[in-house]
Amino acid sequence: MEHDGQLELYAAVADQLKEAHARVRALQVPEGVRMALTRKLLVITAAAKHDLADAARRLERFTADLDEGCLPDEER
Repeated sequence: MEHDGQLELYAAVADQLKEAHARVRALQVPEGVRMALTRKLLVITAAAKHDLADAARRLERFTADLDEGCLPDEER
């Protein structure tokens, strides 16, 4: 039973990551900001390989920040 829940969480995180990447690509922001956001998503993706629940929480925070317009400064 627990295995089924893990698979469902994995599928949900994968779908949310895909959506988050699409949202980042669609943003009208400087390239440095887009790179910083993409880097954060890559870190979340890597975390999902080791701790799926933590990655889900990180992704939820990332998405909430995007919804609120909290973007990182442009990197140089």
